[in-house]
Amino acid sequence: MSYEPHDFWQEIRPAGGFSHEARGGLSHLFAASLPDGREIALPIRVLPSGDRAVASLIINQASFAVEDALAEAMAGEARAFAPEVVVGVPTLGLPLAANVARRLGHPRMVALGTSRKFWYDDGLSEPLRSITSPGEGKRIYLDPRMLPLLSGRAFVLVDDVVSTGTSILAVLRMLGKAGLRPQAIVVAMRQGNAWQEALAASPFADVPVRSAIATPLLSPGIDGMWHPL
Repeated sequence: MSYEPHDFWQEIRPAGGFSHEARGGLSHLFAASLPDGREIALPIRVLPSGDRAVASLIINQASFAVEDALAEAMAGEARAFAPEVVVGVPTLGLPLAANVARRLGHPRMVALGTSRKFWYDDGLSEPLRSITSPGEGKRIYLDPRMLPLLSGRAFVLVDDVVSTGTSILAVLRMLGKAGLRPQAIVVAMRQGNAWQEALAASPFADVPVRSAIATPLLSPGIDGMWHPL
């Protein structure tokens, strides 16, 4: 069975529930496991280099059931750090941050932004890139009006995916300009492990990273299928 593009991220199955679709090797689908063993089908996307691929998650195309399952697992990870505030990273981290904050019983979350408002301070911004959006020109901002909600308070940073670590490091640097540091980074998916090396070589090596699911970087085999590195 081959999934159509819109079929991904729409359902949750028991452990091994996608074994029929994945039979014969990883060609188009990676079954990512939640902490309780249930699975979500993720499409395999070939990177521009052509010699590597990743399992992709686009949370604003997912069903509410999938988003809720991921947010439930993320809230469980975040709860261990007793956060007083949840900070969301745009764009796809924002719906997850709101969902996680509600599950933690918070009255609101704090959203970072990539659209500069006229009252923003360029000193509270940083250039932003990611594995799926490598172009220059985008920046991450913290609204200065949100500083009182974060100063002196424990908070976790919520995003959809951590992959190379480039974008999350930009966010950490931007927050550092305001003297802010998260208790932890909580993401829906850890993609590969290049982010580990990036964070380890940075001033933020001690910030824990937790996730609902984890997927490996994939490389092509002689069988024409994709295999975890």
